[in-house]
Amino acid sequence: MEVIRTVKVKLDVPAERCDDLHQTKNQFIHCANTTAEWAWRHPHDYCVTSKQKAENALYEQLRGETELTANLVQKGIRRAIEATKSGVSRLKSGDNTSQPHFNAWSVVYDKRSATFHRDHVSLSTVNGRVECDYVIPDDAEGTPIGKYLLNEDYEFRMSTLQYDRSTESFYLHARMRRIENDDREQSTASSDTKHRTVLGVDLNVDGSLAVTSTGAFIGNADEMNHRRREFEKTRGSMQQAGTRSAHLSIQSMKDREHRWMRDELHRASNQILKEARDHDCTHIAFEDLTSIRNRIIGAKRFHTWAFGRLYQYVEYKAEMVGIKVNQVSPTYTSRRCSSCGFTHESNRQSKHQFVCQKCKYELNADYNASKNIARKLLKQLHSGQKSSGGGAPCQCALTSGTLNLNGDFHASDFASVEGESTDKPTTSVVGH
Repeated sequence: MEVIRTVKVKLDVPAERCDDLHQTKNQFIHCANTTAEWAWRHPHDYCVTSKQKAENALYEQLRGETELTANLVQKGIRRAIEATKSGVSRLKSGDNTSQPHFNAWSVVYDKRSATFHRDHVSLSTVNGRVECDYVIPDDAEGTPIGKYLLNEDYEFRMSTLQYDRSTESFYLHARMRRIENDDREQSTASSDTKHRTVLGVDLNVDGSLAVTSTGAFIGNADEMNHRRREFEKTRGSMQQAGTRSAHLSIQSMKDREHRWMRDELHRASNQILKEARDHDCTHIAFEDLTSIRNRIIGAKRFHTWAFGRLYQYVEYKAEMVGIKVNQVSPTYTSRRCSSCGFTHESNRQSKHQFVCQKCKYELNADYNASKNIARKLLKQLHSGQKSSGGGAPCQCALTSGTLNLNGDFHASDFASVEGESTDKPTTSVVGH
């Protein structure tokens, strides 16, 4: 039988970071209350009790209205839906109830939004992560902290952060689950034997918006640039008129542009996720999008927004199907040969052409970069394995098979090894 224990432990929060936690709570509660208001439709209609429907309808809005990470937005939405389900159950039983409303100081954290340790916790906030030490008594033996929190036989589960206004103190209500022997053996085996297949994704300001290591060319950045310039040109003409009618038309056009861009990014994210699922990928790797305006010529605010939103869409959709999304350093991904590893700036012949000066390997430059992006995450995953025997197979998803860190290629069931010799993307997987 599963054994769960909840341990209340005080946190030593740096004074300068307390406000970050308060703001995180405010925005988390905003997500929950917004969802509850949207979902509660009694007595005129059926209340919405589907988490999937709520996330599809509200996720994008709430990400735009808050500074929370994707995981915390989802947790806020799901908290409201759970409360709505309880309300619907009470209505069916003939009890009086009303729309759920949240005002208590509380934020839900799991292993994606928090990193739990035996002596401290790292919490996601509206302003990055904050590291908080546990306030542990000198003699914790026999206390819940000693019996569960510090006990390696228990693992952290979803926990709740709360605040005591009377003492101005933060407390983590940590849920601890006892690890049974079978679970421990299965967890150890799983961590070292489950395959890890990475899909690399390269994002671009021209040509295809995204190119994957499986050879899919997704979206059209050139078309997006053109449409954006057309919108700007039309808005500029209207602004010169200076009338109220023109102002209303400009606002309507901004909304139309936003909806168009949102739809384009959703389509691209769906294609990326489809590539990952079709090739049985466990991870999707992007370049780190931080400071992209300083790294890519022409990456103005438009592209910063587009890349950031595309990453967010892929991240939250991937979580729903159990695929992890990671970012890696962009250093040398466009200059390194994905075949032999030779790195030099002259390898990049043009915006879209890569020719290795050492082995003469030739392919699309963005496709080459996507494979290097995948390889970077592969190295991180491989180095993190605990097994002395090599651990789980780590491999990069390619057009017609997989490639591991040793350079060993394994053709998929529907492709031959000869088909991978030049590793060119095939039309069957190229998105339009």
